[in-house]
Amino acid sequence: MDITENAALVVVDVQQGFEETDFWGVRNNPGADGNIAALIDVWQSTGRPVVFVRHDSVTPGSPLRTGREGNGFKGYVEQRRGKGAGAELLVTKSVNSAFLGAPDLAAWLRAAGIGQIVLAGIQTNMCVETTARMGGNLGFDVVFVHDATYTFGLEGPFGWRQSADELARATAVSLHGGGFARVVTTAEVVGAAG
Repeated sequence: MDITENAALVVVDVQQGFEETDFWGVRNNPGADGNIAALIDVWQSTGRPVVFVRHDSVTPGSPLRTGREGNGFKGYVEQRRGKGAGAELLVTKSVNSAFLGAPDLAAWLRAAGIGQIVLAGIQTNMCVETTARMGGNLGFDVVFVHDATYTFGLEGPFGWRQSADELARATAVSLHGGGFARVVTTAEVVGAAG
């Protein structure tokens, strides 16, 4: 696997509000937080750029709503912010894609000559997947670190319900099989970037 010297790690929505399981339901991948922390550590120690994305929800009652404690980053992320040798950016958004936040992520990446992004965060099939799809459409080389993401089960139309694991697998198949991103593991990325 090739991780470029200036690949940007994009850490999507790793916020305290996702700990509110009464609101979200059952999550998958309990090792995701440790994997996200490991990726941040490697990026910061190698001087690569890190983008921290925060979802500022405008939905009433959302644990991620601006002004609520849940809007803040999880402790392990907050403790790492500002600690790297490379560039760092905070992007805030109120929709699914980090490319539709402020400041303009694509413009920042292009101005820095960055063509590859490595994605991790929450939720696998929501904001991380949407960011991956848009990144691919915008011409970036997208690396999706599947085990450094997690999600929650959902009910959809017709009474259909999918577990968090089923949704995560569907995301991996769609992104990888559809050519939007390379779906990989934390160990593969750490090995290539370290």
